[in-house]
Amino acid sequence: MNRRHFINSSALIASTFLIDLDAFAAPLLKNIGIQLFSLPKLLEKDFKMGIQLLAKMGYREIEMYGPFPFSTKLAMERWVSIGPALGFNGSGYFGQSAEAVKAIFAEAKISVPSIHTDFDTLQKNMEQLGEASQRIGFKYVVLPAIPPENRKTLDDYKKTIDTFNKIGEQAKKVGLRFAYHNHGYGMQEVEGKIPLQMIIENTDPKLVALEMDLFWHIAGGGDPVEYFKKYPGRYKMMHVKNMKKKVKFSTDGGDSKEWIELFPFMTTTGDGVLDLKSIIAAAQKSGMDHFFVEQDVVADPEINLKKSIDYLKTL
Repeated sequence: MNRRHFINSSALIASTFLIDLDAFAAPLLKNIGIQLFSLPKLLEKDFKMGIQLLAKMGYREIEMYGPFPFSTKLAMERWVSIGPALGFNGSGYFGQSAEAVKAIFAEAKISVPSIHTDFDTLQKNMEQLGEASQRIGFKYVVLPAIPPENRKTLDDYKKTIDTFNKIGEQAKKVGLRFAYHNHGYGMQEVEGKIPLQMIIENTDPKLVALEMDLFWHIAGGGDPVEYFKKYPGRYKMMHVKNMKKKVKFSTDGGDSKEWIELFPFMTTTGDGVLDLKSIIAAAQKSGMDHFFVEQDVVADPEINLKKSIDYLKTL
């Protein structure tokens, strides 16, 4: 074999090898999760059947939402007050015991790395949260939204930052990690400051993690990739969503009415205008660990949640 023939043959073998590698490339996401707020009505009707359905689709992680049996009275009252607007009442263990819920998850081979709870419960019932984590297995306790009365002024945000650090300390003592999920507000200037950036920059990274909701972050006017670059290591979880078209809040996104009016613009992960592949890759590079599909109270969850996970598996 002469030198030219050897080089040509080697190039052919190399190119073939590269093509094979590409064909068997690992998926971008391994353990795809789901926030249960995506299918509350189905779970309210038959919790076990709903979890089994998610497992059959391929979901391997779950993020639960409260209130739970151990939540404070105030949390329960607030949940009841927004029930009529949501159109359902189920939450937490959906009428099951903690032991029954654990058994249902175990049978479905699904883990629960995270739960959403509320500000009052985080401040007053951390020991109960720790006890529940021993039964269910979650690591993160997440605040889905700061109550309106705690974010009216810049001073309110400063007090909330102090409270976040204290909650993080208490969570650490019982073996948990506190995280904050921003619901889109606090991303516009207040007295020359961006409240969300204040929270990130003035909370202890060892005590306070972050969960990004793509839809609400963009609706609030933020660029997710820029936040990952600016605050590497802070975001540990994501609510993976897509938008039919890019939309923003009518004002500052400060109340549930503004959130609910944007629900119709949510769509399955593969059908919207967001470049999820690039966003997820940037999130992973920044240190994110968990990705939960969420399409709030989606119609036909049996169809749409399957479409979302099927798309994410192709990335």
